[in-house]
Amino acid sequence: MKKLALLLAVGFAAFQLSAAEAGWMTDFAKAQEKAKSEKKLVFMDFTGSDWCPPCKNLHKTVLIASEFTAFAKDNLVLVELDFPNNKPQSAELKAANQKLAERFKVEGYPTVIVLDAAGKELFREVGYGGTPVKAYVAKLAKLKK
Repeated sequence: MKKLALLLAVGFAAFQLSAAEAGWMTDFAKAQEKAKSEKKLVFMDFTGSDWCPPCKNLHKTVLIASEFTAFAKDNLVLVELDFPNNKPQSAELKAANQKLAERFKVEGYPTVIVLDAAGKELFREVGYGGTPVKAYVAKLAKLKK
């Protein structure tokens, strides 16, 4: 049992590290601060990363594509709000994500919400219908203007 707990803890740490390396944050308040200081938009991805087929498709088709990551680097603060079935999460992270889901009235997955640096909602999309990455980035680029 101790080995399983250790394995889960190591897996969770590796997941958090890989998310951080890709520029994804899990702390909404810190993301808002960063957006204000860097004059960027906050891109929130409410996802069921390990069970939701449209979430997985959005991730594979858009969120890890070079066109998106290049745009995000200069324009977005990325926040992942994950609601997994099998990935380990701390109780604190689960509670924080649930509170944000309630605050932003998330009713399905994936839900993408983009806020300006002041916290005003500029964009909301529930589900993912297969929009190609270039068209997705073009929609986001219009929000910056």
